[in-house]
Amino acid sequence: MRFQCHPGCIRCCEQKGFVYVTREDIARIAAYLCISRAEFRRQYLCGSPPSLRFRKQRHKQCPFLLADGCSVHTVKPLQCSSFPFWPEILATADERRKTAAYCPGINRGPLVNLTLARQVSGEVQQAFGNLYAPEP
Repeated sequence: MRFQCHPGCIRCCEQKGFVYVTREDIARIAAYLCISRAEFRRQYLCGSPPSLRFRKQRHKQCPFLLADGCSVHTVKPLQCSSFPFWPEILATADERRKTAAYCPGINRGPLVNLTLARQVSGEVQQAFGNLYAPEP
């Protein structure tokens, strides 16, 4: 698989869904914003651990998404920084094709080390295990 994120591209951020965060994400982004973790949770999050996520705003998937990109790009959540190496995308060629339909970086740029991609996917699955629990 080839992948190279295009600077300024926000196509992945515009897809419907939720942005889930880890405790590490919360601490890192709160520090970046110079607010406490508790204040960050009050202002930006909903749900309860382990399924904390950004509150959705009308016509926006993420409170930090601006027209020209992510306002917390340097400290963005694991879910964002690991795209497109999510378990569900790496699982099948069909999912990769669907993702490539909206992501201009897929199938372009350098070949991605498959071991690294699987490692990132494993980190996502471990961090958000409740979202990837096996079906009974």
